[in-house]
Amino acid sequence: MATAIPKISLSSSRDIPFNRLVLSQSNVRRVKSGLSIEELARDIERRGLLQSLNVRPVLDGEGAETGTYEVPAGGRRFRALELLVKQKKLAKTAPVPCVVREAGSAILAEEDSLAENVQRLALHPLDQFRAFRDMLEKGMSEDEIAAAFFVTPAVVKQRLRLMTVSDKLLEVYEQDGMRLEQLMAFSISDDHARQEQVWEIVFQNHNREPYVIRRMLTEKTVRASDARARFVGLNAYLAAGGAIMRDLFEADDGGWLQDPAILDRLVMEKLHTAAEDIRAEGWKWVETSLSFPWGHTRQFAEIDGTEVPLSDEETARLEALRVEQETIEAEYAQADEYPDEVDARLGGIEQAILALEERPLAFDPADMARAGAFVSLASDGTLQVERGFVLPEDMPTEPDDADAGGADRYDHAAYDGRDEHIAGYGSDAGDTTAPDVEPEEEDGIKPLPDRLLTELTAWRTLALRDAFASNPHIALTEFLHTLVRDVYWQTPGADCLEAYVREIPLPVHSPDMPGSLPAHGLRQRNEGWKHDLPEDEDALWRWIDGLDDTSRMALLAHCLSFGVNALYERMPSYGAVSQRSVTERLKRVDRLALALSLDMVAAGWQPTVENYLGRVTKARILQAVREARGDDAADRIAHLKKPDMAREAERLLDGSGWLPEALRTTNGAEQMSVETTTVGEDVEAIAAE
Repeated sequence: MATAIPKISLSSSRDIPFNRLVLSQSNVRRVKSGLSIEELARDIERRGLLQSLNVRPVLDGEGAETGTYEVPAGGRRFRALELLVKQKKLAKTAPVPCVVREAGSAILAEEDSLAENVQRLALHPLDQFRAFRDMLEKGMSEDEIAAAFFVTPAVVKQRLRLMTVSDKLLEVYEQDGMRLEQLMAFSISDDHARQEQVWEIVFQNHNREPYVIRRMLTEKTVRASDARARFVGLNAYLAAGGAIMRDLFEADDGGWLQDPAILDRLVMEKLHTAAEDIRAEGWKWVETSLSFPWGHTRQFAEIDGTEVPLSDEETARLEALRVEQETIEAEYAQADEYPDEVDARLGGIEQAILALEERPLAFDPADMARAGAFVSLASDGTLQVERGFVLPEDMPTEPDDADAGGADRYDHAAYDGRDEHIAGYGSDAGDTTAPDVEPEEEDGIKPLPDRLLTELTAWRTLALRDAFASNPHIALTEFLHTLVRDVYWQTPGADCLEAYVREIPLPVHSPDMPGSLPAHGLRQRNEGWKHDLPEDEDALWRWIDGLDDTSRMALLAHCLSFGVNALYERMPSYGAVSQRSVTERLKRVDRLALALSLDMVAAGWQPTVENYLGRVTKARILQAVREARGDDAADRIAHLKKPDMAREAERLLDGSGWLPEALRTTNGAEQMSVETTTVGEDVEAIAAE
């Protein structure tokens, strides 16, 4: 005979006046979290009570019901109702829907309270998105939806952004095939086919992190922070029909511009318009380009201009800014740091002072009639104009073309008007051949390619020159050290003083060198001295003789810096200079770098795909990541193909301070045994191949 299944009986439900309810001490919720009581009260006021209270009768000492009921489950709802009563929005005797547990139940009140809270399941984000979408389609605005659910409009926008994700990917997420962070990464693009293609790719790979998805979806776009975008302006780009891809879930720095062709067209149009304005100043020619190669002015002579003096209004403005600056600094002299608004104001004052102090140049119209200008885009997104360059065929030859003192007003030095003393460009300055790239290898660390090692040491030479010129004491020590070696260890020459500086050209360089901190420092220092130099040789001697000791030392350090040579060079076996001589030079370079406490990270060098990672083997890329970020980080990218590995390594190494051996400055014995050995080993290993 079959056993009958016992039937359960549910607790009765009825309305109980609010003033007959009391909050139970058996409620397990003690910590405030989630929606506030005030917000819940406003929600009940708008929508009514959506869920009944769980109550039990209160018994007297003899076990009889008192007519009062305690609330062990639903305490937050009870408090919200209580608040509405206090606000006189709800009557004290208003009936409240309640589920009544019978007196003497074997189920504890604490168990009811715990079960109601623990067994509650949060709404799936996809369900929330679909609900928001349905309400939007039924006429509610995003702000109304946000107000109805006590969330910010940004949260609603983020959830609704999931509408841009392919239905196929939404199904994958619904079946727990991907994380919410991954789904949100796909919302950056509206192209469903591309979304699905990217998912197929990352699904086959070990690394499925959201940043990988975002990078793949934006690889053919241009960041809004790009110099071209800043130059044109986002409004102009949008007005021309360009589209911007935004990420509502992550800080995107303005987003990504999806139409590079439109952007480049706008950039060139704006550059050409600016060029016409420059031409109208009276120049014979104006050349325009998105960017010019470093050393492009080498074959040109440069005419001199005179600084436009400050107007009375500008002078008064400059004085007022300096007074305000001094007043603020005096007021906060004892403070550990400036308040944010004060710090911002000081920064604005400094920029305004700098703009007034950097005076434009005025040129002789006769000179302008035979000279020209270069117009291009600066790395910070501003217009860059280089004026006053003369082609060799336009050089004046008549005697009256000299100035009143008989001196030639054209600067014929082997000097690039912008960077030449910094670049030290050689005869192959226009070399645009593709840099040598190390072939793929499965394992092992081979010596760096010749050109890459030369580029790295060119960077180090540039930074050393800047540090050398900034430290007259070290400069004089090195100079005297060189002189003593020449006097005691080599045959002296026939001149009265065989001490000279031969500028060392840097024929190979990476794209990031012209805009680097050392290049900027050397350029400013060089222009400052050039501005002060007399035009006559005798006057120059008297001027130098009259300088104070500090200025003489600074000038000495600056001039000597152009002779600093930290370059690796591949020497032919039959040449006058041996490869071992290069190794010895690099050892002396290490000593100088150590004395100057050279820090290539502080100088602005960081590994990128262009200047290092895309030029070395996968083994070296992984070695760099392992040294900077550890084995786990290296293992995460070990499966990638080399182009992807180089890009991911650039991201991982950003801000790490990692340097290749050729750029490191270490201490003492370690400096000699590690730094020079690694560079020397590269040199000698290459020479032996």
